[in-house]
Amino acid sequence: MALADYIASKPVIDTPHLRLRPLRASDVPALREWTSDKSVYTYWGKGPGKADMNPALLFEKPEKPTKSFHLGIEETASGKVIGDLWVYLIENDRMASVAIRIAPSRHGKGYGTEALSAMTRFCFAHTELQRLWAEVDVRNLPSQRILEKCGYTKEGLIRQGKMVSTWCDYYIYGILASDPVS
Repeated sequence: MALADYIASKPVIDTPHLRLRPLRASDVPALREWTSDKSVYTYWGKGPGKADMNPALLFEKPEKPTKSFHLGIEETASGKVIGDLWVYLIENDRMASVAIRIAPSRHGKGYGTEALSAMTRFCFAHTELQRLWAEVDVRNLPSQRILEKCGYTKEGLIRQGKMVSTWCDYYIYGILASDPVS
């Protein structure tokens, strides 16, 4: 398969504790529990937007067809969306950026690692992507650990660069399809 095969129908990926899947309007109550929490945005590169403060806005307009993925991270035990994950900034169907957020109440349970690892394996096995990369604020040690546990390599430091809309020092992490994914 290829990225083009997922334009209209996004993947669903099951792991031992999670399901990565497209978000639904029925997820709004679960999203409200954590997307408006300002602590989620400490190292995100920007503060909460309108849809973060009111997740129902995500479902007001039909989703535009795109090769990018924005999937909810559902905790299978509770059936609640406890995070979300993006594969975006796709360049020539060869490389893309990844980003992940997990509800503060679920931090430290391994869900970020489980979700990112599954998404990374999926991208390399089911699309033509050959490289995934992420930007991480140098102060965000938990996200650095997640990336490293998933097999991403710290490739460089950007000093006082612009990460989304925040000027900060940040690392670039990357992984190639030929690298082992943990």
